[in-house]
Amino acid sequence: MTPAAPAAGPDRADGKGGLRTVFDGLTTRGRSFLAAGVAAAVCAYVLGQGDLLRVGLLLAVLPAVCAIVLYRTRYRVAGSRRLSPARVPAGTEARVHLRMDNVSRLPTGVLMLQDRVPYVLGPRPRFVLDRVEAGGRREVSYRVRSDLRGRYPLGPLQLRLADPFGMCELTRSFSTYDTLTVIPRVEPLPPVRLSGEAKGYGDGRQRSLALAGEDDVIPRGYRHGDDLRRVHWRSTARYGELMVRREEQPQRARCTVLLDTRGIAYEGAGPDSAFEWAVSGTASVLAHMLERGFSVRLLTDTGSSVPGEGADGFTGAGQESADAAGLMMDMLAVIDHSDGAGLSRAYDVLRGGQEGLLVAFLGDLDEEQAALVGRMRRRSGGAVAFLLDSEAWGHGPTDVPAPGAGRRSEKTLRMLHEAGWTALRVPRGAALTDLWRQAERQRTAVAAASGTEGRS
Repeated sequence: MTPAAPAAGPDRADGKGGLRTVFDGLTTRGRSFLAAGVAAAVCAYVLGQGDLLRVGLLLAVLPAVCAIVLYRTRYRVAGSRRLSPARVPAGTEARVHLRMDNVSRLPTGVLMLQDRVPYVLGPRPRFVLDRVEAGGRREVSYRVRSDLRGRYPLGPLQLRLADPFGMCELTRSFSTYDTLTVIPRVEPLPPVRLSGEAKGYGDGRQRSLALAGEDDVIPRGYRHGDDLRRVHWRSTARYGELMVRREEQPQRARCTVLLDTRGIAYEGAGPDSAFEWAVSGTASVLAHMLERGFSVRLLTDTGSSVPGEGADGFTGAGQESADAAGLMMDMLAVIDHSDGAGLSRAYDVLRGGQEGLLVAFLGDLDEEQAALVGRMRRRSGGAVAFLLDSEAWGHGPTDVPAPGAGRRSEKTLRMLHEAGWTALRVPRGAALTDLWRQAERQRTAVAAASGTEGRS
């Protein structure tokens, strides 16, 4: 049993095994027949009853014959598994396709298949296959679903072969397994403008033009298909090979999504907890920004970023962007609380250069951490914060909040507003789509009040 990969062959189960292993596979019925036969033979010997002796021998020999016949059945079965798809959002079903091929020259008996799956994905699937002819195949499938994100192993597949009388069963396990990745729920977001610049939304994207001065041209080697009118003859004479002027390179607008994973910043656990809402919101914003043409980066409070620590840490274009999106979703599928107490490491990453739009999902912040988050805004072209108040999320819908609950979060929101953030408090059960639109309205209102809307 192997994952569905082009370079990997099917895993095979061989029906050949030790005779002792075969007798260990006697079922309850087979052991009962064997015990009854031995008991009848002993009683026949003591009582001198020949007929009873023949009955006892028949009862004892039948399971032994079934075991030997099953042992002599040299079957070879190859199996493969295919996940469709291999990466699914939480709460979405995936289908697992199993294929069994009889690669021996003899038909098999009745095959019983059982695949191992974690309990969070549902019950363990079992299948009964009729006789598989020589060179034949059988295909079955089952569905799995999880409301919890994570990476779940599927397999290995177990194959059981039984004799027609049910006296003996042989179990063979395939050696490999596949992995199903359950990513956070991704909520589609409306196209809104959350920064004072139009870049990233098509018309307002900045472009870095090729330097036009004859002394400032940075050429590159000629590639098949390049226009000969772009050949730079001075560089060609200098390097001894055809050199062409570089094309205009589009500069994609940037967006950094900051996820606060500190364990002390959240209360509760489970699919409906504040932390899971923040993880799902982070995945939604990342997917939305990539669709809008942004170059994005996922950053956590620990200072680690995805897709990596390249030249600037942001995604590239084309296939590179798609690969980076997969890496970020895979990380969000398994991300957990950190042991950190503050956001200083994330601040150190954000302190250099132009970060573009900054979207942060934050847990509980004390006054010191709120001031630190406020300073992050100074190095960003725009900043939106979603504050998940643990005081509100820690209570159930029928609980009465303690007196003064929410005052600290109101103070935090005020500090972020004064620092230039578009900050929103996230109540329990809120929809990110509504908050996303509310963030745009808040930004527009603040810009209009300050008289800067005309420069947007």
